[in-house]
Amino acid sequence: MFHYVPVPPWLPSFILALLITQRVLELVIARRNTARLLENGAHEVGAEHYPYMLMLHTFWIMALVAWVIAVPPRVNAYFIVFYAILLGLRVWVISSLGPFWTTRIITIPNLPLVRRGPYKYVRHPNYIVVAAEIAVVPLMFAAWEIALIFSALNAWMMRVRIGAENKALAARA
Repeated sequence: MFHYVPVPPWLPSFILALLITQRVLELVIARRNTARLLENGAHEVGAEHYPYMLMLHTFWIMALVAWVIAVPPRVNAYFIVFYAILLGLRVWVISSLGPFWTTRIITIPNLPLVRRGPYKYVRHPNYIVVAAEIAVVPLMFAAWEIALIFSALNAWMMRVRIGAENKALAARA
């Protein structure tokens, strides 16, 4: 499973370009949804930790870019497939929440929780996808150090974030 093969130099760059494009599009969608929700009476919870979460993801991407530049291009095909599955799951998560999906914790009092898509089965599916991505993408490039460091940082961040989100959603459950 951890067999890495040399690849053309453009492939890791293409994968990272896809990742960065995905994240930028998500921020655009999140910003639009956040603005609309706030205009309709929603409020934000946990805003104080949000900049740290953005920094964590930014530094993760920067570490990946530095790795791909510094190390001869090689990848593990299984992790590419796993990442493709994660992208599909991410689309499912975002489309299930629709206009309620955002990168911030935004809540509207007295509105029922979404219980469709992956939310029918798991309380925080987006965080599962993000945690898997933070490990899988570096492992795709044999960057186990990046996977380990940022997975640990993300676990700490998710402890803070999920606690804040659960408190915000408790009144709506």
